[in-house]
Amino acid sequence: MVLNGGQGEVVYHTPALLDESVDGLNICPNGVYVDVTFGGGGHSREILNRLGEKGRLIAFDQDEDAVRNISADPRFTFVHTNFRFLKNFLRYHGVEAVDGLLADLGVSSHHFDISERGFSFRFQGELDMRMNRQAQKRASDILREYDEGQLAELFFRYGELRNARQIASAVVRYRKDKQIRETDDLLAILEPFTRREKEKKTLAQAFQALRIEVNGEMDALKEMLLQALRVLKPGGRLCVISYHSLEDRLVKNFFKTANFEGELIRDFYGNVETPFTMVNRKVIVPSEEEQQRNPRSRSAKLRIAEKVDR
Repeated sequence: MVLNGGQGEVVYHTPALLDESVDGLNICPNGVYVDVTFGGGGHSREILNRLGEKGRLIAFDQDEDAVRNISADPRFTFVHTNFRFLKNFLRYHGVEAVDGLLADLGVSSHHFDISERGFSFRFQGELDMRMNRQAQKRASDILREYDEGQLAELFFRYGELRNARQIASAVVRYRKDKQIRETDDLLAILEPFTRREKEKKTLAQAFQALRIEVNGEMDALKEMLLQALRVLKPGGRLCVISYHSLEDRLVKNFFKTANFEGELIRDFYGNVETPFTMVNRKVIVPSEEEQQRNPRSRSAKLRIAEKVDR
């Protein structure tokens, strides 16, 4: 579903690195910009504040809850879909090239704080974790259907858990006698693997692994970055805020080498070929003041790149 305009600005998320990321776009008042992670609309509102009358902003979000935050502004277009379909929907709206694109890859506070969405280990609720609630696969389905090897792989790859095999084995044992439906079921499975001093970290990693798998987040990120390169004008800016090492590694490699493995490609003279110039050589992180004001921003990392004008 594609929506234009709307009403209501219920802010359900405090955006991290707001000024730094929007500053990084180097906004031209009459330019065309994209916010591929609309969420609570914080970044979008700041971009609109800096655009002139002829400027344009297209925002993407697959979560139906984000619709309530749509800005009633003639310069604004909301696209209710996953950002992996970036290029097709820009073309649908008559946009072939953009001056800048911003992505805040974090999960909205709204999702963590709503128990029935199942994103957080802090609340009892169904193990759902779908960003798009029209999708069929829930976290509970994965825990019920994946074999031990598949479970071990996802906990290791997406949760970076060293004891992924033991956790996978525990899931298989648990589901022989009980159904895995709610967050409390997963907490019971993980209890033997959580030491008190690292309990929150271990739980967060396990929940993260399932969320990434449910939503296909890494593949979607790769597809979006490749399309962003194609739609950016020469001199256009790409600003990406990531929240865990898996995302940040992909973004860093792509900005430096235009591939996700970080493999340097050199020309005949030995010069590294890349379509980007790094705007910030050192990754940008929230100030101590912002971290105190918004504790969920602590893991945020902002990287900014500019497309080379050739």
